[in-house]
Amino acid sequence: MLIRERMEQMEKEELSPYATLDINSRGRDREEEQCDIRPLFQRDRDRILHCKSFRRLMNKTQVFLYPMGDHYRTRMSHTLEVSQNARTIGKALRLNEDLIEAIALGHDLGHTPFGHAGEDVLNRVTKEGFSHSEQSVRIVEKLEKDGAGLNLTWEVRDGIRNHQTEGHPHTPEGAVVRLSDKIAYIYADVDDAIRGEIIAEEDIPMEIRKTLGMNAKERLNTMIHDVIMSSLDAPDIRMSDEVLQAARDLRAFLFKNVYKNPKAKGEEVKAKRMIKMLFEYYNDNPDALPEKYVKAIGKGGDSQERIICDYIAGMTDSYCRTKFSEFFIPKAWEVDGY
Repeated sequence: MLIRERMEQMEKEELSPYATLDINSRGRDREEEQCDIRPLFQRDRDRILHCKSFRRLMNKTQVFLYPMGDHYRTRMSHTLEVSQNARTIGKALRLNEDLIEAIALGHDLGHTPFGHAGEDVLNRVTKEGFSHSEQSVRIVEKLEKDGAGLNLTWEVRDGIRNHQTEGHPHTPEGAVVRLSDKIAYIYADVDDAIRGEIIAEEDIPMEIRKTLGMNAKERLNTMIHDVIMSSLDAPDIRMSDEVLQAARDLRAFLFKNVYKNPKAKGEEVKAKRMIKMLFEYYNDNPDALPEKYVKAIGKGGDSQERIICDYIAGMTDSYCRTKFSEFFIPKAWEVDGY
């Protein structure tokens, strides 16, 4: 018996009856020979981990643009925190950790430079709209590996597509990642905001703190434990009503006091203008795109605007600034005989 087959047998014997087994996967769009060692979802996890879009996350904004310090979250560190939270929950519930990790590592691949600010701009400037969750799926299905995509299983792509609040994943593993994403950014954004002296711990309403915890560590612990205890031996992944309401109240507090705070978001106006100008420049001058993007226009029904979105969304913060400088900032010039 192959190592992969032994691992698949262990899943059948040890995982929850609600878990998604590798052997029950709907499979890939393109048939492939199976690995002799790794089950399907583990192989998907590895493909995401080694792709270029994943590596670029380390240089993309999570919430705070240009923070002065080394300890603020990036899109990469957020992704790793989501993965760890989700695996903790999944292990306790005896779900498929490989599927959970694959979804978690891939859920934000489609995020733009400068976080949601960049996403908002691209959604407004293109007639087709732009969503980072759909872009994440587009990356793994079509853009990675020079247009071949990663050929991931249906379950991983479903979890990536449905990780946002309004999403409805079709697997309990996808539902775990969806909740873990919320837990991660609620926990981390408060932590970063306190570090940046935008808020103080005491600013958080006492009713929220009584329910979730009096510090960041307690809040993370409360939310993860609550999901586990509320979902144990049940088909649905959920929080208790009390903890869910407190988490929603804390998120509302963050929107009012952090996400719209000029100290944290003062540079967003500039970032949005930069992305808008880049989009308009490429739309007027498509030949300025890299050659592979120029050739992609019109292929498979992809419009020029969609290809431009692909290119800009894939940029890191620093590369976006570099391209903006190249097109819009005058360069020094020399005169012979100076």
